[in-house]
Amino acid sequence: MRLYTHPACLDHRPGPGNPEAPARLQAVVDAISTQWPEERWNHPRAATRAEVMRVHRADLVALVLDSRFQDAHDTLHIDAETVLSPGSADAALHAAGAGIEAVDAVMGGPARRAFCAVRPPGHHATAAQAMGFCLFNNIAVSAEHAIEVHGLARVAIVDFDVHHGNGTEAIFASDARVLYLSTHQSPLFPGTGAAGDVGIGNVLNRPLAPQTGSGAFRGMWSGDLLPALNAFRPQLVLVSAGFDGHRRDPLADLQLDADDFAWLTRELAAVADRHAEGRLVSMLEGGYDLQALRECVLVHVDVLLHA
Repeated sequence: MRLYTHPACLDHRPGPGNPEAPARLQAVVDAISTQWPEERWNHPRAATRAEVMRVHRADLVALVLDSRFQDAHDTLHIDAETVLSPGSADAALHAAGAGIEAVDAVMGGPARRAFCAVRPPGHHATAAQAMGFCLFNNIAVSAEHAIEVHGLARVAIVDFDVHHGNGTEAIFASDARVLYLSTHQSPLFPGTGAAGDVGIGNVLNRPLAPQTGSGAFRGMWSGDLLPALNAFRPQLVLVSAGFDGHRRDPLADLQLDADDFAWLTRELAAVADRHAEGRLVSMLEGGYDLQALRECVLVHVDVLLHA
């Protein structure tokens, strides 16, 4: 098991009142370090511009990396909730770099699993647009690295964040090498992820109504999505691990508990064991109640450590 984080990810500062605050990442890192003090954190390198441009257009990359600021407190609003600060470029590159290093570790090293505690999150970022707190699409960069560098033909991206990963879907909707599976609350930001949106047959969206709760969530995965994932026989399982479906989260209303995330993590680890020699890389996405986020991350990592 490899754990990745980087101090630079704390320096992305979207400003007071923004839910995607540095305190989220600090809570996660502190919780894991307290629970497993013997586990070593790995500090990844920054992704290169070329690595990010495997999935993003040059103008978006230039916006994130080349914007200039007047002072340490200056910000640039891409939209109402997506903000650049002086530390954002370094944070975004190290978040993407964590996924790249984690893929390398599970593909070529002794590790089978990895968890990347990074921010900003990524799954809303499209090839051309940063949005929804997301600057670069970290999970997409990781998937493309697995394909281009490691030659994989079947990479699965499992997204259980409460918001639909519109950026990830858009990037891979016509790429048969990637299977994208998502449960998400609907209606909810960003308003995408209809069940009828199937890409070239490689996209499985399963919207869930508010107040859905554990039973329907687990039923959707066990009866529908997990069988499809097994049928795909992934060589690598990537996870967009958003924990904002928890009942305490202020941005959604799906009514899940930490046990639901532990259950799904066990199921995903079993799929990875069955088809991918255990290879699974998880990257932090959403989760905006700090107590719920800590609880969910701890059970998620515990399964990855011991399953």
